[in-house]
Amino acid sequence: MNTAAHVKADTTPADTTLLERAAAVCRAAEEELEQTEREAVFPLRALEEMRRTGLLGLMVPKEDGGLGGTLTDLVDVTMLMGRTDMSIAMIFTMHCQQAQALVRYARSPLREEVLPRLAAGELYLASVTTEAGKGGHLFRSEAPLREVDSTLEIDRTAPIVTGGTVADGFLITMRSPYATADHHVSLVYAHTHQLKREASGQWSPLGMRATHSLPMRITGTIPGHQVVGEHGAFHEIAQTVFGPLAHVGWSAAWLGTASGALSRVLRLLREPANRKRFDMGSELLLTRLSRARQRLDTVHALLRRTEDLLTREEELAATNSQLMLNSLKITASEQCHAAVEDLIDAVGLRHGYLRDSPTGLEKALRDLRSAKLNYSNDRLHLADGQLCLLDPDVRLY
Repeated sequence: MNTAAHVKADTTPADTTLLERAAAVCRAAEEELEQTEREAVFPLRALEEMRRTGLLGLMVPKEDGGLGGTLTDLVDVTMLMGRTDMSIAMIFTMHCQQAQALVRYARSPLREEVLPRLAAGELYLASVTTEAGKGGHLFRSEAPLREVDSTLEIDRTAPIVTGGTVADGFLITMRSPYATADHHVSLVYAHTHQLKREASGQWSPLGMRATHSLPMRITGTIPGHQVVGEHGAFHEIAQTVFGPLAHVGWSAAWLGTASGALSRVLRLLREPANRKRFDMGSELLLTRLSRARQRLDTVHALLRRTEDLLTREEELAATNSQLMLNSLKITASEQCHAAVEDLIDAVGLRHGYLRDSPTGLEKALRDLRSAKLNYSNDRLHLADGQLCLLDPDVRLY
């Protein structure tokens, strides 16, 4: 169901902070968490709050009606959402990635068509970048984008489209109409009403259940001006927006999820009723708590350092910068998952393994298991190995 028609523009008071807006989204997500987790359905109440609070327009400049948020704002809001549900954090940060691509690269008249609607909370954006046989590889596409007169014909199948059944608009990668190789990729924007969407299969994953990332076939015809950037030049958007914001945004979601898990464990241990159930002087318990916190502090430091890198776009293409971006994704995906493993060992079967524990460790572990697979760490290690050979002086950023 498309909820845009039922939700008015931002009704939140202007002096409400971004974290207060995010907290409202978290409360809505908590109300439907049992259902979204049980049925693996999209968190519609949380999405409605993202619309109502204006957070869908976080990355839209103020002059276009948005909140004019910074990368730091995106990280902070995503981390807070991750403490409640990693799915809503991932849904939000991936939407912001798409929005930033439009802010940076959409030209007239597309820019005037979409930015005010983004700012008003009317557009939740889904991404169509995966293809069978290439996974999430951004730099090539086999699906041809056909140009007919002044229109573009879309016929695209993707194995994973997060939120595709409820999205109001799509950013879709396809092989350019003028391509001479499969790495000549174009990015196009399409309104939902311009498309026919056919979802197939079921979404019944181990974790990340509320992302509702079904396989889809998307067909339709759009005006030629809805290409984002230049035809065949998606690699620039991928290098400056898609890749960097994915690694930073995902890492913020993972860190929020693991931080929330640690916080809930510490509150459990500090409850007077539980002090006799746990040996607070246990060296093993204290060591595991320490190790979990160490992992999260390490990820947080690397996340903030990478966030600083992205403000210096002229340095982004450098080998050492690319290595650090990839290192963030690899480190965050491994260490956040490992931190929750430490916590499960620390509190044992009752509070570490069972679904009804207030610690939520069982869910956090399932959700975070996807992190290494979301643009595979194996693929990134191969890329980093090649980059290492280009930097024999080991110039650390």
